[in-house]
Amino acid sequence: MPVSVIEVREEAGVALVTLNRPDANNALNRELSEAIITTFAELAASESVRAIVLTGAGRVFCAGVDLKALTDEPELLSSGLGLGPQSPIVVALEQCPQPIIGAVNGAAVTGGFELALACDFLFASEHARFADTHARVGILPGWGLSQKLSRLIGINRAREMSLTGNFVDAHRAEAWGLVNRVCAADDLLTEALASAAQIAEADPKAVFALKSLMNDGAKESLGDALDMEGDRGNAFAKSVDYSQMSARLASLRQRAAKQ
Repeated sequence: MPVSVIEVREEAGVALVTLNRPDANNALNRELSEAIITTFAELAASESVRAIVLTGAGRVFCAGVDLKALTDEPELLSSGLGLGPQSPIVVALEQCPQPIIGAVNGAAVTGGFELALACDFLFASEHARFADTHARVGILPGWGLSQKLSRLIGINRAREMSLTGNFVDAHRAEAWGLVNRVCAADDLLTEALASAAQIAEADPKAVFALKSLMNDGAKESLGDALDMEGDRGNAFAKSVDYSQMSARLASLRQRAAKQ
């Protein structure tokens, strides 16, 4: 049987998505790119999946666009993967209502780095490394890196990363605010899946609405974002089933007592 370039495993409301081209460092050729787009569209439509973990098979998270495929098919970026905020890959991840945790198991380079930045937050293996080599390859970012990175780590650090093309290791990435947590390699998926399971325990309508509100608000001024919160909060309040509130508060108190 042919090996799938992407694997999906679902359990208890959490989907684990694994990029599965380890022999090619999970580089993005047309097949893998289209599989990512299709997979996340299917997950977005799922009524059972409440949170997603994205990782890579082998020692690398994603090496970016497959340069061999790009040489053989130079129109791949412009017609296949697409550039800009409406790129099919960017849209597939960023419009997915479920929170996506990137479990970065190894190097995330250039397009692979951009794929990581399309996740909602990142956990990293102690072996993870991040690099933006667009300038060294001779191309520009097209999936948001030039704008997202500076908002996460500051403009000066982003300039250093992108203009030098140097790698940043997992611990520095954590110190800079790029990743939320650095894990032992053997514990990475366990910790990422545990965090996803905690998300899956919460009310899915509220989780999805809050993710959308935070992501949309981040693109606005503080004043406009606060107005957005008020408008959406008032609209959401009308749909809340308050008969379930007592049970939820009791569960919340029990959880708080254990933490």
